[in-house]
Amino acid sequence: MPDLLIELLSEEIPARMQARAADDLKRLVTNGLVEAGLTYAGAVAHATPRRLVLALEGLTEASPTTTEERRGPRTDAPEKAIEGFLRSTGLARDDLAVKDDRKGQVYVAKITRPGRPAAEIVAEVLETTIRAFPWPKSMRWGDGTLRWVRPLRRILCLMTRDDGAEVVPLEIDGLVAGNVTEGHRFMSPGEIKVASFEDYAAKLKRAHVILSAEERAEAIWHDATNRAFAAGLKVVEDKGLLAEVAGLVEWPVVLMGRIAGDYLDLPPEVLQTSMKEHQKFFSVRDRDGRITRFVTVANRETADDGATILDGNTRVLSARLADAKFFWENDLRVARAGMKDWLEALGNVTFHAKLGSQRDRIERIAALAREIAPAVGADPDLANDAAKIAKADLSSEMVYEFPELQGLMGRYYAEAAGEPPEVAAAAEEHYAPLGPSDDVPTAPVSVAVALADKLDTLAGFWAIDEKPTGSKDPYALRRAALGVIQLVVSNSIRLRLNAKEKGPIDGAFWNLANAGFGRWFELEQQLTGLVTADADRVWIDPDKTNLLAFLHDRLKVHLRDEGIRHDVIDACLTGDRTDDLADLVARARALNAMLATEDGADLIQLYRRAANILAQAEAADGVEYSFGADRKLAETDAERALFDAIAEARPRIDAAMAAEDYPAAMTALAALRGPVDAFFEGVQVNAENAILRRNRLNLISEIVRAGTRIADLTRIAA
Repeated sequence: MPDLLIELLSEEIPARMQARAADDLKRLVTNGLVEAGLTYAGAVAHATPRRLVLALEGLTEASPTTTEERRGPRTDAPEKAIEGFLRSTGLARDDLAVKDDRKGQVYVAKITRPGRPAAEIVAEVLETTIRAFPWPKSMRWGDGTLRWVRPLRRILCLMTRDDGAEVVPLEIDGLVAGNVTEGHRFMSPGEIKVASFEDYAAKLKRAHVILSAEERAEAIWHDATNRAFAAGLKVVEDKGLLAEVAGLVEWPVVLMGRIAGDYLDLPPEVLQTSMKEHQKFFSVRDRDGRITRFVTVANRETADDGATILDGNTRVLSARLADAKFFWENDLRVARAGMKDWLEALGNVTFHAKLGSQRDRIERIAALAREIAPAVGADPDLANDAAKIAKADLSSEMVYEFPELQGLMGRYYAEAAGEPPEVAAAAEEHYAPLGPSDDVPTAPVSVAVALADKLDTLAGFWAIDEKPTGSKDPYALRRAALGVIQLVVSNSIRLRLNAKEKGPIDGAFWNLANAGFGRWFELEQQLTGLVTADADRVWIDPDKTNLLAFLHDRLKVHLRDEGIRHDVIDACLTGDRTDDLADLVARARALNAMLATEDGADLIQLYRRAANILAQAEAADGVEYSFGADRKLAETDAERALFDAIAEARPRIDAAMAAEDYPAAMTALAALRGPVDAFFEGVQVNAENAILRRNRLNLISEIVRAGTRIADLTRIAA
């Protein structure tokens, strides 16, 4: 069985596209071969700045001969229908068979397709792949019609067997496939003939081309860390940058240079970001944690061991850092003056056409942060002050140049302005968390501002009806919702998000309406024409409930990722406390853990049995049984035993619920399994005596109501 080697040699492929392109080449070619009837034992794809490579092992020699039996029209069908069937099969009428069908006799065509040689199929599939390759961006060159990310220069397509190698016949827009490649553009120019993948990889390495991106990355990191270690330094790890740099070179040569002393006073994050974004340099720290040197990776060896390259890079870096220093010094002057100019400038920056400017939004966030502060243990004045300056750095020159530094620079500028440490920290932390793996702020002021920021975003886009649909979420509202969940749950914040009076969701909508943004929500006072800033927050619009449901949807995903059963989540998402996310999660975690024990099985069985009987009685009688069970009316020992067991368990359940010790509450409730079973076996609940029946149903209701305080346990799967 032959092996297949494909190389597409072009001008430089952008590093960000290489990994995806290698995967696409592998997927498109292997899928095409399999669909054509070929099989293979294994496939591996590689990418370098100038080439995409695919190697297949154990390819079949040819596709198999196939026979298809196709049912045609009835023998008495119109002539045109029969002729159309003949044209579709390529057969004559004499070649057709006749078979009996439940509706009569029909023509049947037996179509045999002979197998094709692998080389013919490979050529066909590769041409289709090249012409339809899914580059994010592509170009045409010369007079050809072919599109590629950069001009395509060579096609190598080789099938190798034990007895030799065969070039697959293929020509695309004047490019003829062959068995020739090229080595490093500068260090090993010229053609290289290859006979197999092993020969190809070995000759490329001798020609200063490392085919594997992983091997190039490993070589870069090994050499960089060794150079730094020898100088008593440490390279700042950055896996994304390492992968990108590995895609910029075919023969990596690591060089380490010094940062001019004029720039060492810049914040380390500024140094690191400037070097990474502009120059693709790695940062190197000294023993004190200061960034004092950089590592760059050249694509060639030189006679002067890279001295000229390093000198040029150092001069370019100095020019970049001079700009950064200029921005830093100008920004510090504004910050020390109180950042008023920046805050005024944000009034001219549109957040959204229907939601006002960034300045408008800051005012809303500050008002909401002040309201949230007591619930998270923050000082309301500090939360208000922090919210008002948290986004001031968006007007700074440094953040304009490096948007990824927003928040971080806000902390530096707040410190320069003499703001309290809590306020400065909130400027940096209020954007967090941005993802499920991000650190969650814990400082009370930071938490208050972060929650206010995210809730204002959610309420704002709900107010203008710009909600996520399907996979589309242009305003990252799912991320904002997850951020709210992480902040509340990680910090165990007891906060009724959707409380009828002064709940944070309510407050966010109120701030929007009071400022005239979004759709005006109808207040009860509007019905009489009385609308004031102190009006009661009673909304007729249902968007608050919809927003809470959206938060619940994100919470379900969060809890499922944590390993909590879906039926447990549904059971806890009932009742009137579902806007207290910390409590909801605590109940879900406790119930999920309890269900893995014998007590959990007892709890579900006793609850389900009691709830079913109570539900049937309440539906039949049209009343709710919940109060008034009297032990004096008990007639049997089993009935009195259940009264006594509930009386003993009630204080423990109440104390555990008050302390939010849900495992203890459920354990105490599960302990009633024995008395409950004895009660149902020895007592007729639906007694003929109406007083006894009501008393027994009220007794059962106490069990059900106790369980419902935790969750709707009828939703738990059997």
